[in-house]
Amino acid sequence: MTSMDVRTETEAEDSGPGGYAAARLRLLHEESRSGPPRRSALAELTDDWLAGLFRAGPSDTPRGAALIAVGGYGRGELSPRSDLDLLLLHDGSAGPKELAALADRLWYPVWDLGIALDHSVRTPAEARKTAGEDLKAHLGLLDARHIAGDLGMTTALRTAVLADWRNQAPERLPELRELCDERAERHGELSHLLEPDLKEARGGLRDATALRAVAASWLADAPREGLDEARRRLLDVRDALHLATGRATDRLALQEQDQVAAELGLLDADALLRQVYEAARVVAYAGDVTWREVGRVLRARAGRPRLRAMLGGRSGVRSGGRTPVAERSPLAEGVVEQDGEAVLARAARPERDAVLPLRAAAAAAQAGLPLSLHAVRRLAAMARPLATPWPAEAREQLVTLLGAGRPTVQVWEALEAEGLITRLLPDWERVRCRPQRNAVHTWTVDRHLVETAVRASALTRRVGRPDLLLVAALLHDIGKGWPGDHSTAGETIARDVAARIGFDAGDVAVVARLVRHHLLLVETATRRDLDDPATVRGVAEAVGSVGTLELLHALTEADALATGPAAWSAWRGALVADLVKRVTAMLSGEAPEERTTEDAAPTAEQERLAVEAFRTGGPVLSMRADSGVPAEDGPEPLGVELVVAVPERPGVLSSVAGVLALHRLAVRTAELGVVTLPADIGSGGVGIGTGSGGSVLLLSWRVAAEYGSMPQAARLRADLVRVLDGSLDIEARLAEREAAYPRRRGTVAPPARVTVAPAASRLATVIEVRAQDAPGLLHRIGRALEGAGVAVRSAHVSTLGANVVDAFYVTGVDGGPLEGDVAVSVARDVEGALRG
Repeated sequence: MTSMDVRTETEAEDSGPGGYAAARLRLLHEESRSGPPRRSALAELTDDWLAGLFRAGPSDTPRGAALIAVGGYGRGELSPRSDLDLLLLHDGSAGPKELAALADRLWYPVWDLGIALDHSVRTPAEARKTAGEDLKAHLGLLDARHIAGDLGMTTALRTAVLADWRNQAPERLPELRELCDERAERHGELSHLLEPDLKEARGGLRDATALRAVAASWLADAPREGLDEARRRLLDVRDALHLATGRATDRLALQEQDQVAAELGLLDADALLRQVYEAARVVAYAGDVTWREVGRVLRARAGRPRLRAMLGGRSGVRSGGRTPVAERSPLAEGVVEQDGEAVLARAARPERDAVLPLRAAAAAAQAGLPLSLHAVRRLAAMARPLATPWPAEAREQLVTLLGAGRPTVQVWEALEAEGLITRLLPDWERVRCRPQRNAVHTWTVDRHLVETAVRASALTRRVGRPDLLLVAALLHDIGKGWPGDHSTAGETIARDVAARIGFDAGDVAVVARLVRHHLLLVETATRRDLDDPATVRGVAEAVGSVGTLELLHALTEADALATGPAAWSAWRGALVADLVKRVTAMLSGEAPEERTTEDAAPTAEQERLAVEAFRTGGPVLSMRADSGVPAEDGPEPLGVELVVAVPERPGVLSSVAGVLALHRLAVRTAELGVVTLPADIGSGGVGIGTGSGGSVLLLSWRVAAEYGSMPQAARLRADLVRVLDGSLDIEARLAEREAAYPRRRGTVAPPARVTVAPAASRLATVIEVRAQDAPGLLHRIGRALEGAGVAVRSAHVSTLGANVVDAFYVTGVDGGPLEGDVAVSVARDVEGALRG
């Protein structure tokens, strides 16, 4: 059915809202029509309906009036739930009553159908005045399109608005760029967000519209290759989103992505996000290039009067009044700086110099300059492939590029936009634009790798081989494009890549080992008992040498900092540093003694709390703010550090966790240990260990209020006392709260997984819990362990975004590790409790 067919059928049935609504519904459900044809047909259908409304009462329609579509509707880009941007233009000859009657005849049917409407009634002079005062109004009028009435008025307004835009471009374009930057700061980058706003985020539809406005100014134009296709793809996704949700929304929420993917005929939500990310990168890169060009043009215009004055009124340096050529400063062999960009020298020959792409990129990044669009495209079109293995200069230039810090990102993006990265590193294609469905991660896989290299560049002074650190940072998650464990797959890929780019066999082995074990330090430090010699020995065996450990320590920090705010903190950093210190000592020949009942010394504050709890026979609490670790973007808020000391008895872990849940405190991290006290407390010898004689449980928490303010320590202690003496039924209270305020459920999380960590400790059995975070989760785990009849010797709790990864060192009634089948049974009991 063509749009003419729809129009004819509609007019035959009813020219009113009902007929339009029925025809519109049929159009939206035509399986044979989607994308631009459907948007265009929907705009035409709407045009005819509104034109019919405009002409519905000829005697009431004033002369000198026109109905104009502006904004997205003006471009003919109507999505299923798009609002209508309309301008009723008049020449001022009609009276207020006539205009009001016409406006009511147009606006009310639109409202009656529940369609959002942005409308105005203005004369041409008023429209131009509003555009001059309101940039967004001016942008909307650039796409003005006639619907009904006096065509001459519409044409005259369009001509005047475009002329105003071009005349005011030197003032308006900087204002438009500032608007784009503010929007990007507010909504983030579309090419990396898990729940992106298709319109407002950087690289979205608003930015594509801004590029159209820049082109309309005649000052600069965006690179056209791929831009229209990227814009079309984003519009198609928005159409599918409107159809899937039945709402006018631009946010691609997680729970709707599978349905949107199905609407578009894509395999799954990851395929959908990858298409969105690819389109967003095209738009964002086109914006970067365009705004640089705008800046150059505006600087040149601003400098002309001053230049003429310096030259005694002449219009150029050379005879004939020609514009002077911008100065070119050398940056590297074949690369120069010109007008704020790195460009190829006139004598450069990409077809003869295979290293030139990397040399140009490294020079640009080191100078903090963007690589010009013309240079990148020339390199992509003409550069020869590198030999395998790469020559030494190519490897050095890659390391130089990776070590340039923050400027590396924009240069890398320029190379990637023209396909040079996947040509240099073919394995990159599998991680390019790959989403990471984990709230902890800020970036897609490929951008995370580049960000890790950026973070690693600041740590190169800590290691003896910064080149290996930077390459390992770039490759550490390369295995995420393959099935199975990404560290294992990544080790194989990294070995191949490192050999291909020219490292010798020894260096290749180090890079591969770093990739294989890039999670080892942080996982061990936060989930294992560092006082257990088996923990330190296992890391030492995996790492192999002090030099590799040094590199792994720096890579761990860079990886965590590049992941997101939740992945690194002062606490995690201190734990990793402590582990590295212990492993370094072992690798240097200082093997730790086996610990049995000997205890490590607690801090002075821990000892004070333990002694007070022992003497009073009840719980003692200490609470203080923890500002986190200073980071590039400011300190990371970690909430409050809470330490609870309680004389040892069954049920303490679940009781404390239940009280925290009751007060709506989210647990970020938690540590549990046992402080043993001698008969004569004043004689010293206090330690943290397995517990004997007078023992006190010491629980160190980092907590944050889910909302509102933190409760007072006295309130927490009072409720804990009541739970321990049995006067407060914590189970019932938590159940009542859940019934009164049920949590809104979004996406269905994977089920909890509880496993026994093999050979993790000689002194206890390690039970690992991986689950979705939820109020009272740690309370339920503690109850399940207590119900299984095991003692929790120590606990290491970590919350990463919406996920928890906890490790519990448990022992049987004999104080030793559990038998294999018993350990498995305990794990099943805990898993069952979490799924119930």
